[in-house]
Amino acid sequence: MTQTTPPILFGLETEYGIARDTDESYDVVAESIALVRAAASPGVRMRWDYGCEDPHRDMRGFRVRELRQDTDEAGYRAQDEARPLTFAEIKSDLVLSNGARFYNDHAHPEYCTPECSTLDELAAHDRAGDQLVMRCAATLAGERSGPVLLYKNNSDFRGHSYGCHENYLLPRSLPWASLVRGIEAFLVTRQVFAGAGKFGIEDEDRFLGPGFQISQRADFFTERQSVDTMQRRPLINTRDEPHADRHRWRRFHVILGDANLQPFATRLKVGTTALVLEALVAAAASRDPQSWPALEDPLGALRAISRDPAFRWEVRGSGGRPTTAIEIQRNYLETAQRWCDPSRPGTREVLADWDRVLADLAGDPAQCADRLDWVAKRSLILDFQRSESLAADDPWLRSLDLAYHHLDLASGLYFGLEQAGGIQGVPAPEAATLALTHPPQTTRALIRGACIRKFGPAVVSAQWDHVTLRGRNGLVVVSLLDLFAPSDLRRYHDAVLRAASPDELKTLLNS
Repeated sequence: MTQTTPPILFGLETEYGIARDTDESYDVVAESIALVRAAASPGVRMRWDYGCEDPHRDMRGFRVRELRQDTDEAGYRAQDEARPLTFAEIKSDLVLSNGARFYNDHAHPEYCTPECSTLDELAAHDRAGDQLVMRCAATLAGERSGPVLLYKNNSDFRGHSYGCHENYLLPRSLPWASLVRGIEAFLVTRQVFAGAGKFGIEDEDRFLGPGFQISQRADFFTERQSVDTMQRRPLINTRDEPHADRHRWRRFHVILGDANLQPFATRLKVGTTALVLEALVAAAASRDPQSWPALEDPLGALRAISRDPAFRWEVRGSGGRPTTAIEIQRNYLETAQRWCDPSRPGTREVLADWDRVLADLAGDPAQCADRLDWVAKRSLILDFQRSESLAADDPWLRSLDLAYHHLDLASGLYFGLEQAGGIQGVPAPEAATLALTHPPQTTRALIRGACIRKFGPAVVSAQWDHVTLRGRNGLVVVSLLDLFAPSDLRRYHDAVLRAASPDELKTLLNS
């Protein structure tokens, strides 16, 4: 175990499903735009800097000429040109005083948490995003006839999937090939605790039939590695946008996961992934070789695990050796226990939770209903199916599936479980409320949020790696490219608090 491996920072990007139940002919893109523009939270609007984004750059060392989704993007642009709004107005990016980003991503409102260094921060900011979109929905409903319905899920049961992406910032010293080789089997098998469950089987652009599976997203992945995110989705996304000094850092963009409502599942999904990455970094930096689990057919295993009705999750490892998802996760757990620093905040708790969940899943998955979404949803809906004598292919089951993810506190089935006291690890309401306006105190989001709060009218542009302010003597660029050391964070934060103007801030940062 090394003491020098830097901590892994993480964040979530959640695309919400949006609908209206009083009008079948609504324009979902217009609804998403209107919802985002209904936000009244403190922040700066339409200042997002797209100039430094390049989704065509690939981790494998090249830049692709086009993405498979470029055709879709062109279609979106053609549709958007008919709208009485500019590109910036359609996106309606809002950079919030909590360091987060909220915007319209095609047909979905998307909330991106600020960078977090602890799972408590992440759970609070994930819940803050849910609260923000529901406040916007209430505002919009007050302006129109009928409620706006929001869902934290990943499928419309018509073969369309939308994401809950994860981001992990790690040292570029970890070779890409080592990262891919080490983490692929982990990502494929972690759905046993990170899946949100689904009463339906889909394929791209079509519904195949009824049946329960533990993952919302497993139906939609056909490649092992690719830079694409919207078509022919890969297990490992190779997009190379570090949003930091690219010579020192890389952002590992995980698109395989489901959106979780259970905070315990969110913590375990992100916490275990961060520990595996930390172990990969530590092992690569040592001269002590570490072997990693591998699957004979990762793409086949992804669907087989998700759709296994017996929950035995049997797959074949490298060389065709029979194994199970639980055994593979056990292997990763033992590796994390070997390489990760238990003194880091939350590490010991994640290792213990990981161990306990794997034991409970191996014994009786029903024991995890108070922690894991797929287990809770399946139990709830099967109870209803039995009580109403519904057939396995009754569409009502899919309606109930959707209702589990409904964000309305009064009618969402998940929130019924939570309000009944049957869910572990729910963040305190005051923590989520505070997170709506305050950034994490341990990452560069602290500086972004402080600049937005104090110098909002002077913000010319903002991105994850910079905030640009308009001063009397020109532009003042507050670079966040390499702002991760605690001492630097304190110095920058103190300067923002002391500065009376952008020009004074520049002077303080340069002194």
